[in-house]
Amino acid sequence: MKKLLKVTASTGVLTLAKMAMGFAIAKVVAIYTGPSGMALLGQIQGFVTALTGVINAPVSNGVVRYTSEYSKNGFNDCSPWWRASLIWVAAIFFILLPVSLLASDKLSVYFFGDIQYYWIIILTVLLLPISALGTLFLSIINGFQNHRRFIALNFFSVMISSVVMILLIIRYNIQGAIIAAAIQTALIGLVILLVNLNQQWMQIKNFIGHINLSSFNGIGKYVLMAMTSALVMPVALLIIRNVLVQHTGWQGTGLWQAVWKISEVYLGVITIALSTYYLPKLSQLNDIDSIMREVTSTAKIIVPVISIIAAMVYACRDILIDMLFTSEFRGARELFSVQLCGDVIKIIAWLYAFPMLSRCAVKWYLFTEIFFGVMFVILSYILIPMFLLHGANYAYLISYIFYSIIVILNVRRFSA
Repeated sequence: MKKLLKVTASTGVLTLAKMAMGFAIAKVVAIYTGPSGMALLGQIQGFVTALTGVINAPVSNGVVRYTSEYSKNGFNDCSPWWRASLIWVAAIFFILLPVSLLASDKLSVYFFGDIQYYWIIILTVLLLPISALGTLFLSIINGFQNHRRFIALNFFSVMISSVVMILLIIRYNIQGAIIAAAIQTALIGLVILLVNLNQQWMQIKNFIGHINLSSFNGIGKYVLMAMTSALVMPVALLIIRNVLVQHTGWQGTGLWQAVWKISEVYLGVITIALSTYYLPKLSQLNDIDSIMREVTSTAKIIVPVISIIAAMVYACRDILIDMLFTSEFRGARELFSVQLCGDVIKIIAWLYAFPMLSRCAVKWYLFTEIFFGVMFVILSYILIPMFLLHGANYAYLISYIFYSIIVILNVRRFSA
């Protein structure tokens, strides 16, 4: 557990930097575009997140798991998994490219309310391979459990991309924010690619060559899980924001998006630590009892930490709104309590859900992800007309309560 605390502390520094840049971007967006611009940018960022999540599906958790599992045997035993992941990336890209070219105008109208943003979809898809390469290299470093380099690279890439994003927003207003949202992940990927050119594992033979069927199928299982995760939540949020716009307008949706943004940023303190330490650690454990001990010991540290952070955010919500946004966002203060309760339940649920990734429990993972996404959307359709902005928060909390019950009661089943 000392290592977890050390990793959490180290990732805490990274997360503070991410929080600072995330809040700086939110502040600039609030000043230059207002609540309506915040809502529109949230929609566009959500769509970009879904696309990057799809292309990154083969190069994320699966690569972390198999690199961690075979790293003791050297690069040669890891390389088949890396090659397989790139084959999957290429296949997904050549499916997404024609679809984006043919359907960009319709998707723009549905998700953004205007055909003029069709070019964002095309630009994002064209840049996806660069994003995937960056994610692949970060996953390899994480799989080797080189935490210091992993954190440093994240820090460096986030700083550069965030500065570029802020400059674009200041210079070109909402158009700059939209362009920044489209290119940010590709810019991060480019930085990570350039920085890792001198690494020993960065040899062309490790990424191009023969792959075996077991590696292809092994990565394929993670592709299915990661694509589900990449699509379910972002698409659910896109739909929910549309429902909010219908009942509260872009201005009201911007208030909800501001609170969601704060949650999204501060939860990074925990999620980065879990991805950096927890998943590789679980991947090395083979029996149920060891996995359960790791889950329990990690929960004893993480649950109090996230509870304290959530309480601090609630206590400081007025200060955060004034500091991070503008006076137009004051109405958002009423949305924090239920949202923060949902955040705590979410992290507890994730602690018990991570063994699904480490054990590649595909059926359980797909069921729980789709169950949560569908429930979140259905409850939002029911509760938003009744409670307006609060309805989305109630739907979020209730959905994660049911999700947590399912994963906690069944953790031993999918860890077997």
